[in-house]
Amino acid sequence: MAKGDPFEALASLDLSHGTVKFYRLQRLEESGVADISRLPISIKVLLENVLRHCDGHLVTEDDVTALARWPPIRSKSNDIPFIPARVILQDFTGVPCVVDLAAMRTAMHQLGGDPKQINPVVPVDLVIDHSVQVDLFGSPAAFQANVKLEYERNRERYALLRWAQKAFENFRAVPPGTGIVHQVNLEYLASVVQSRQVNGEMVAFPDTLVGTDSHTT
Repeated sequence: MAKGDPFEALASLDLSHGTVKFYRLQRLEESGVADISRLPISIKVLLENVLRHCDGHLVTEDDVTALARWPPIRSKSNDIPFIPARVILQDFTGVPCVVDLAAMRTAMHQLGGDPKQINPVVPVDLVIDHSVQVDLFGSPAAFQANVKLEYERNRERYALLRWAQKAFENFRAVPPGTGIVHQVNLEYLASVVQSRQVNGEMVAFPDTLVGTDSHTT
């Protein structure tokens, strides 16, 4: 998150468990940037994201202003520097990502650097849901038996993910037999509002997500 606050949008909210900070979109309207009330909710969520990350480098004041004045001019294409609150992976696309991170750590070590500096930038959850097979059915013991066979067949892959969960910051693996990825996301992982420590202060913001399966994406 940005260390600066060029639009002076950072505000405080006192709750029963303490004070949290948040970024007021209304501040953009008060300062004459744009009429925020007319924006769709989805655009407001994106706008809060760029406002919160506005640092003059990755996200500029022009980026914030352009999105606040949505829709953009049709003849001009503006990218939105969106930084999601978290990323969710399913196992088929997620395992190659873990392998890439491991390879980057090896390269960092070979270059004389600290491999522990290689971590996901935003929190990542990898849900193992695409490899469970149905060998047994019609019995109360079928579920546990199928999960046991799943671990036996994919021992090497799960050993890698177990290592990754211990080795990397911002990485969690959801074991097989828990549910399909978008179900796990909606019922267990999604929080509606995220809160994290930033520069010694608790900051609250909308939960946003980039997923790698067709349902979540």
